[in-house]
Amino acid sequence: MNLRFDRVCLHAFGHALPPVALSSTAIEERLGPLYERLKLPAGRLELMTGIGSRRLWPPGTRPSDGAAAAGAAAIAHAGIDLDALECLLFTSVSRDMMEPATAAFVHRTLGLPPSCLLFDISNACLGFLDGMVMLANMLELGQVRSGLVVAGETAEDLVASTLQHLLADTTLTRKTIKPLFASLTIGSGAVALVMTRSDYLDTGHYLRGGACRANTAHNDLCQGGQNAEQGTLMSTDSEQLLEKGIETAAACWTSFRESLGWELNSIDRFFCHQVGKAHAQMLFETLRLDPAKNFETLPTLGNVGSVSAPITMALGIEQGALMPGQRAAILGIGSGINALMLGIDW
Repeated sequence: MNLRFDRVCLHAFGHALPPVALSSTAIEERLGPLYERLKLPAGRLELMTGIGSRRLWPPGTRPSDGAAAAGAAAIAHAGIDLDALECLLFTSVSRDMMEPATAAFVHRTLGLPPSCLLFDISNACLGFLDGMVMLANMLELGQVRSGLVVAGETAEDLVASTLQHLLADTTLTRKTIKPLFASLTIGSGAVALVMTRSDYLDTGHYLRGGACRANTAHNDLCQGGQNAEQGTLMSTDSEQLLEKGIETAAACWTSFRESLGWELNSIDRFFCHQVGKAHAQMLFETLRLDPAKNFETLPTLGNVGSVSAPITMALGIEQGALMPGQRAAILGIGSGINALMLGIDW
């Protein structure tokens, strides 16, 4: 599927960073008995992933709390009236509960109008990008004039449950801990974006389109969920997920270039879903992209799920890595396996 948009404007992102920084060193200290029993070298986690730390919310923080904070920041940056927002999409892996939609809590907290269409979108780490596409379609068709996409990821339960499981199961070996270690790369955070029709409120920043690819024959490579006994856990075949994810991304990249007709040297900056340093290196080598154009938040934020790529772009804009008049590509890859790439003229 190829995507093209002519009337979709993006505003400045809003974001919220959790106050607690959990270092990879601190995680390894908690896993001291496991490291000693399996004779694992200190520093292994950061060395393998490139992640020095990740951020966590205070106890009791809900996904809607972070999403609403980021949403409020995005609305303030856009300078748009609350009553003008006609659509709200919540797009995280994390949710407040099964029912009602987490978007309902964000809607209430922000005080959005009763006429605002709201619902949740879930697609692993691609949720926010999918939300951008869904809202862009409504804007392009003239169904709404403006809307808000939000995401708030809460990694606290996953990290805590993984640490508990790694310490409690004394039968684990160097081989059998591998599917659990990817869970220690996950962090928390929140991001939001106001989008409008250009004939309603033109920012000069445009979503031009993109492409997507699915490779669901490999939907067993990363799976997560909750159970009453062990809490939230995720199992990941990191090596196979890397190989098949890059394979899917390569097919998506070809479609992306064909859809938009962009020359490679016309793209000034890349913002990618952040998984690990090996993933980023192989992605750029396979797609033959200049790694100097990749803006990263991986060392300090880790993998923030659906928040990862958009908050990386948000911070990149704040830090001057993307300037007005430049062109950017957001490269998203999520378990499933799915890839979605979006082109932006900023």
